[in-house]
Amino acid sequence: MFDLTTIIFLALAVFIFFRLRGVLGQRTGRERPPYDPYSSQDQNRPNRPEGDNVVPLPGRAPPPPAQIEPRSVDDEDETPPVYRWEGIAAEGSPTANALDQIRTVESDFDVKHFLSGSRAAYEMIVTAFAEGDRKMLKDLLAKDVYDGFAAAIAERESRGETMETRFVAIEKADLEEATVRGRSAQLTVRFVSQLISVTRDRAGNVVDGSPDTVGDVTDVWTFARDLGTQDPNWKLVATEAGQ
Repeated sequence: MFDLTTIIFLALAVFIFFRLRGVLGQRTGRERPPYDPYSSQDQNRPNRPEGDNVVPLPGRAPPPPAQIEPRSVDDEDETPPVYRWEGIAAEGSPTANALDQIRTVESDFDVKHFLSGSRAAYEMIVTAFAEGDRKMLKDLLAKDVYDGFAAAIAERESRGETMETRFVAIEKADLEEATVRGRSAQLTVRFVSQLISVTRDRAGNVVDGSPDTVGDVTDVWTFARDLGTQDPNWKLVATEAGQ
């Protein structure tokens, strides 16, 4: 049996329940989940269409896309093509035409690499001549040039003389001329060098040059090789003293 006090409390509880329901509403299953401060930002961020990475601020329209002005042909920087033999031979000159012919037959020909190699060959040949190194000379000289060098060495040896040569510097190795005749290419190089050279007799007395004086020497040498062959070596075919 309920007494009067119990009935009053039950009636009050029912009244409070219906009042709260009217204020808070009912759950429909479409409510957002409660905010979790430890979840990632992507999980708590409102869903947006895929690819939409811009959220416009309230009361502010998104800025219009930037307009790109088309460039006219006159505005573009036109870089002229680099001349192949720049600093080596004048454009349209016989030397440039000969270099073009060499490049046609051997696409990997590099004239700067050749000049660097000619420097090394020049020093090796001059040093080998002073030392009487015939084997070295035979590998670097054409036959007729080798014969002339070998004869000069033999004459020096017959007199009992010795020669000492030391390079101080090779200041220049410039291409002076290039020609192509048939399959044979010839490149002429002007060398400007500084060296110390002295020749002594059997007793050690100086008969030519000086062991203490640096001399300026200019030589014009011509190297040749047959194009399109497996032998990459250029050989010395002519020498003359330069002015």
